[in-house]
Amino acid sequence: MRAPVIRLADAAAAYDGRPVLRGIDLTIRAGERVALMGRSGAGKSTLIGLIHAEAAERVALVPQAAALVRTLSVFHNVYMGRLDRNRTAHNLRNLVWPARADLDAVQAVLARVGLADRLREKAGALSGGQQQRVSVARALYNGRPILLADEPVSALDRVQGGLVLAELARTHETLVMALHDVALALAHASRIVVIEAGRIVLDAPAAAVDAAGLRRYYRDEPAGADDPA
Repeated sequence: MRAPVIRLADAAAAYDGRPVLRGIDLTIRAGERVALMGRSGAGKSTLIGLIHAEAAERVALVPQAAALVRTLSVFHNVYMGRLDRNRTAHNLRNLVWPARADLDAVQAVLARVGLADRLREKAGALSGGQQQRVSVARALYNGRPILLADEPVSALDRVQGGLVLAELARTHETLVMALHDVALALAHASRIVVIEAGRIVLDAPAAAVDAAGLRRYYRDEPAGADDPA
């Protein structure tokens, strides 16, 4: 059995003074591809936050909102994935006169999500799906071994989303992803963890779970609801 890379024991969290998660015991081992699932408001985003706090130095993050600087170019938004690994002088130079090596490296990453031709465009000029792919590209460029993603393909169609998830799996040893799409979760995860009312109610290999069984956790959910927690 491979070594744990993330371990939460009896973890709890609150949002605006309201309990969101309680009694969370979760161990994630190297090489696992974990899909966090459950209704909007169940606590998936809060759990993503707890995991990130536990292992931030080993994690590349795709936040739920793309979290781009809209007035900067796609290049600069992706380049931010490695700001902490470059000297301040180099980062400042790249803000006004990007180095050719950095331009080439970022463009190669953008090509992996189908955006190689958007390198110099302002992030705010892109569609929602394109912005989401830029956020994914930033995490790919980051290069840390654990990929932590909060609804990384929610603005993409299922085919495009599947391609992006496959690319993330190809380049990261361990994946932990909050996903809403049952079909994508079953196709790209090795383990399914379902959160309901702030607790883990299902933790099983993906091969042992079927779509109908998962969809019952989404009964009566309003269409288009977000997950504030």
